[in-house]
Amino acid sequence: MATCRVESCNLGKMENLSNSDENYDLGYQPSPSFVDQNDQSIPETPGYSTLSGESFVYGRTCSETSAFSDPIDDHGCCSEASPSHWPPTRSMAQNQAVLSRLRTKQGGSNEDEKQLDYLESLELELEMMKERFAKLLLGEDMSGSGKGVCTAVTISNAITNLYATVFGQNLRLEPLNPEKKALWKREMDCLLSVCDYIVEFTSKSQNLSNGTALEVMKSRPRSDIYVNLPALRKLDAMLIEILDSFEDREFWYAEDGSVSSNSSRTGSFRRVVKRNDEKWWVPVPCVPPCGLSEKARKHLRHKRDCANQIHKAAMAINSSVLAEMAIPDSYVASLPKSGRASIGESIYRFMLGTEKFCPDYLLDCLSIASEHEALELADSVEASMYTWRRKACIKHSKPSWGMVKELMSDVDLSDKNHILAERAESLLFALKQRYPELSQTSLDTCKIQHNRDVGQAILESYSRVLEGLAFNIVAWIEDVFFVDRAVTSQE
Repeated sequence: MATCRVESCNLGKMENLSNSDENYDLGYQPSPSFVDQNDQSIPETPGYSTLSGESFVYGRTCSETSAFSDPIDDHGCCSEASPSHWPPTRSMAQNQAVLSRLRTKQGGSNEDEKQLDYLESLELELEMMKERFAKLLLGEDMSGSGKGVCTAVTISNAITNLYATVFGQNLRLEPLNPEKKALWKREMDCLLSVCDYIVEFTSKSQNLSNGTALEVMKSRPRSDIYVNLPALRKLDAMLIEILDSFEDREFWYAEDGSVSSNSSRTGSFRRVVKRNDEKWWVPVPCVPPCGLSEKARKHLRHKRDCANQIHKAAMAINSSVLAEMAIPDSYVASLPKSGRASIGESIYRFMLGTEKFCPDYLLDCLSIASEHEALELADSVEASMYTWRRKACIKHSKPSWGMVKELMSDVDLSDKNHILAERAESLLFALKQRYPELSQTSLDTCKIQHNRDVGQAILESYSRVLEGLAFNIVAWIEDVFFVDRAVTSQE
């Protein structure tokens, strides 16, 4: 009997010990202060899909450690329980916080789930923006050795690449994809936010309480950014609005001569009209057999006129910004010694021999056949213009080429070099007006590559991409009109 009593006593002690261990494992929680800190840090860990049955999405955190980096058992707890005198580890607290979020998602309402998903998406976007701005600061040199390009060129390339990402595949008159529209707005806001800190200081008079007048310095946005950036933002919004206006349209697009599968219309433009177009990858617009209605034509004409005005405004801003950029010394060194040899004998005689110079008549006589020829002519005319300007200012022995603009006001207007430079400038302007799709000249490219002004880089690249988008919209509308005229003429 004594032996049985001893055994029963031992069994009771063992059961109490096992129950206490189980209570310890299940009821263990870190200190309240530690849990609060980690609960606040959990939303900064992006990219975990905690829905049941789905795989986790990998996301890189600031600390480079995942909340699931430690080995865990099937119940979601650590394989070995920490003794009570050890401080709770960060990984264990993260695991418990994530598991609590999992239980919240499974048992919470739909609004809580939507809120968590929204926060996780924001965290992912934040990590992406951190990575991209890090690359901007590194100047596209991931080695960190400082061999990257300057900040101005990097931001200019970022705006150009963003435009290619958002609008590169958009070759139709249709609303922009909502995801791409949000991407364009979000990242352009980040890139343009740099301009908020480009300021200039001006003096301002301030009166004290005792009547003493003091002159203090006050910061304001730089004049070129203050004038041009709001205008570019307005042009941007107008172009997006033009694309959104084509949600309900009478025309549609067919590729490779066949109607798209999601269209119930019949007929193909390629079967009606053969167009010799080098841009074979552009989708072909199609119209109904009887052509467009008068309402649709009026809408297209209105949007074409709006896009054309936007193109001219963006082109004017881009030209003014490029004109303010400093001319690189490498371009000055490459200028020809004679403007006559650069521009050609026939053009030189026409520019010098006539009393009233007409650049449009000269362009008609040249009969330029391709964009490549137009670009070569623009490069040669621009090089001749600066060569003649340099010769006109040669009597002013100044060390800097940047003084040429100021010196032109002191030059004799009857000087032959000055007259030739003015006529070359008017010829270049007429050439760019006649060929709006003309690529950048050698001087423009050299200015952009050697520019160090961040504000000018943002204004130039922003106006350039808007100019390209406006020109494309006009071209797409003209394609629809071309098809409509072809169909109605056959009728």
